Formats: sequence, structure tokens, C-alpha cells
Amino acid sequence: MRWLYSKKIITGGSFLKYKNAKDVLPEHLLSEIQKYIDGDLIYVPKLAERAKWGSHTGLREEIKNRNIEITDLYRNGRTMEDIAREYFLSIESIKKILNKNAKQNLLVYK
Repeated sequence: MRWLYSKKIITGGSFLKYKNAKDVLPEHLLSEIQKYIDGDLIYVPKLAERAKWGSHTGLREEIKNRNIEITDLYRNGRTMEDIAREYFLSIESIKKILNKNAKQNLLVYK
């Protein structure tokens, strides 16, 4: 549910600031946009590339290292069931990790 509150939109408890398009866009561009979305809200993403998930916390690197460990265990003869139990993951998750690493490292699992 959305509420308009002092030029902010409240969506699911978070605030999104917005600007009126007529205040920031040239008239010809505004009229062109209105052909596609007249009177509705639209989100325009920033030009700067967003940081990848987990890059600020280090979690992305931790998961990458965990997945390398899982691949090494499998290469050294551990079963998917054992690995799944040790890492509290499903066998399907282990298969996905091994498949992803297979594409990168030519690992073939049974």
C-alpha cells in the first residue's frame, strides 16, 4: 500500500523521495514520457552502477570461499549428502554449487 506524504512515497514502510517531472525535464521530453506513462509514478535508476550484493559486508566473498570448499570436498571423494549435512544445505543446493563450479572449472559430478 502506498501513501503520499510530503513529496515522499511510503511503500512497505520505507520512504522514496520524488521530484515532479515538470520541474526537472524539458517540456518536449516530458510530453514524450506522458505518451507512455501519464500521471503514474515512475522510478528512474541512477547512472552509477550499484554495488553487487554482499560486497559491502564481505558475505559474497565468504559464500564464494564456502562454495570452493564444497567443490574441493566433492573432488576429494565426499558425497553430496555428507557435504549437505556439514554445511546445512539441501542436496539441490550442493548440486547447484557444483554445477556453477563445473562451468568455471570443468568439474563433473556424478
